[in-house]
Amino acid sequence: MHQEDSPSDDRARRDRYPPANSWADQPRSDAPEKDKHSPRREVPRWREKCYLVWDLIIMVLVSASLLLILFDTLYLTGPFRTMLSAISPSLEQGGAWLNANFETIDLWFVAIFVLDVLVGWAFAIWDKRYHRWFFYPFVHWYDVLGCIPVGGLRLLRVLRVIGLLIRLQRTRLIDIRTWGIYRFFYKYYEITLEELSDRIIVRMLTDVQEGFLSRGNLSRRVTDEVLLPRKQQLIDDVSHRVQRVLGESYAHHREDINTWVSGLIHRAVTENPTIRSLQRLPMGAQVVEAMDEAMADVTSRLIREAVIGIRSPDFRSLIEELANRTIDRSVPASASDYKALEQVLVEVLDVLKSEVKVQRWKERYY
Repeated sequence: MHQEDSPSDDRARRDRYPPANSWADQPRSDAPEKDKHSPRREVPRWREKCYLVWDLIIMVLVSASLLLILFDTLYLTGPFRTMLSAISPSLEQGGAWLNANFETIDLWFVAIFVLDVLVGWAFAIWDKRYHRWFFYPFVHWYDVLGCIPVGGLRLLRVLRVIGLLIRLQRTRLIDIRTWGIYRFFYKYYEITLEELSDRIIVRMLTDVQEGFLSRGNLSRRVTDEVLLPRKQQLIDDVSHRVQRVLGESYAHHREDINTWVSGLIHRAVTENPTIRSLQRLPMGAQVVEAMDEAMADVTSRLIREAVIGIRSPDFRSLIEELANRTIDRSVPASASDYKALEQVLVEVLDVLKSEVKVQRWKERYY
């Protein structure tokens, strides 16, 4: 069980681990959701362990293949051969043998990698891992291309190592997020991504300011092409919402409304000087109490009838008329009004651009 971190450790934990929504915590890409037409088979635990062992073996072989490619590339340079001779003549002879037999050794690696792709494809079909049987080579395209013994395509085997590391991460066998090299690259990946996205957003907002707003017709187009064609729809929606909100509010709070109205009337009656004088007359208190109850009952009935009347066509027509007038008066009537609205939009976009330009990665890493 992990101990909870104190608030003062939040920044240190952010630096040590990427956020929880990074690729390291995402579901496996080769484990899609169950399809109702072809449900995925449950993989036994022993076979999962076999897959894991095989992945580790393949990762070792791919790493050895990449080291062989690196060594062969360096051996073609004179300084590297000179360095090997200076260290030991036997190393230089071994390097010469590896360089002479590079193609043969690489073909043995290719044979194992091709077998791995074919076996993985067969088990993917057996486990119904993908929606169609032929999806495997497209999903694992880097494995397929890495099997081709051609110079540039051999380097795609690096992607195979990365893919295997991701799979081991998602099985919780390793935790890449604790590796220094991962934290280093992930930090600058986030910085680069934020800087690029910020510049793209700022450029888009600037284009809006310089393009649409400089022509002086953006607000007019929004009004003529968006707002006015949907005017009746907006009016109907507003009237419907007002009717529904008032009706539902009264239905849920009827007792509270009646209690509040009764208290309000009782205070108004008891604080009235004329009614106070009636209380001093014989039977005056009973008369005042009856008057209080009658006024409260009449008011409650008026409110109830008013709420019922909300559903009537007359009330709906009244709301529609009010909404219609509100929209008509909200629409700019002159060129100066449109210009003022566009100036507001320009200033709003300036505020957005200033917020986007804030380098938030400095708050996370420094």
